[in-house]
Amino acid sequence: MTFQPVIPLAGYAGWRFLQRTMESQQTAFQESAPVKRDTDYFREKIGSIKTAEDLVADRRLLSVALGAYGLDDDINNKYFIERVLGDGIASDDALSNRLSDKRYFAFSLAFGLGNDAVPRTGLTFFADDIIARYEQKQFALSVGDQDEDMRLALNVEGALKDIVANNTSENAQWFSVLGNAPLRKVIETALGLPSSIGRIDLDQQLTSFKDRAQSVFGSDKVADLAADQTQEDLIRLFLVRSQAEQSAQINSGNIALSLLQSGPVFNAL
Repeated sequence: MTFQPVIPLAGYAGWRFLQRTMESQQTAFQESAPVKRDTDYFREKIGSIKTAEDLVADRRLLSVALGAYGLDDDINNKYFIERVLGDGIASDDALSNRLSDKRYFAFSLAFGLGNDAVPRTGLTFFADDIIARYEQKQFALSVGDQDEDMRLALNVEGALKDIVANNTSENAQWFSVLGNAPLRKVIETALGLPSSIGRIDLDQQLTSFKDRAQSVFGSDKVADLAADQTQEDLIRLFLVRSQAEQSAQINSGNIALSLLQSGPVFNAL
């Protein structure tokens, strides 16, 4: 894509600038030629799609469909995506119900192309809903080309909404957070948890995340993290802590370089 967002600052200061200019930048992105061509094509053709096979067979449609759920990397995994869509969500054995990443569940639910479902692709509002999601996700990707942390922050709102909407129990919502790698990265960093926590038992991870969320935000409920002010606090903590970690790594690298450059001194001792 040729669109390049304007992000003059890193960290939380850059995030605040992006928020202030979001509307104008998103409009420019949506009206850029590559995006408009793809969304116009999707709007024109999606109503004719009745099966998972139909969607997978049209790469342009599939690109928008996957992009709307942050699943762009699966564009060449046609058999896998056909299974996700074709199995639907009704059966416990459906592939989307067995995957830890619940973006696939939301994707399959949205399109309704399972054998036991009525396709939703012909609904009057369907194309606009998917395109709105696609534009949001792809804008975030274009931001990520300049600042990956900003991309992760932009995805928080939609990801939390999907998880709260598609999971009934509190623990199920948290397990969906743990299975959503981009969202997990934000929350894990914001809570000050080490990445190594991913190597312990899943139930222990759940307890750690809930306990730390209660301590930091005063609630261990995923739905409360989606509230406007708490979500902003979550993003602020993520960006501040991520920037601090990056600065520490740079400083550590500089120290290591200095030690290497002073090697002859050590060799002489």
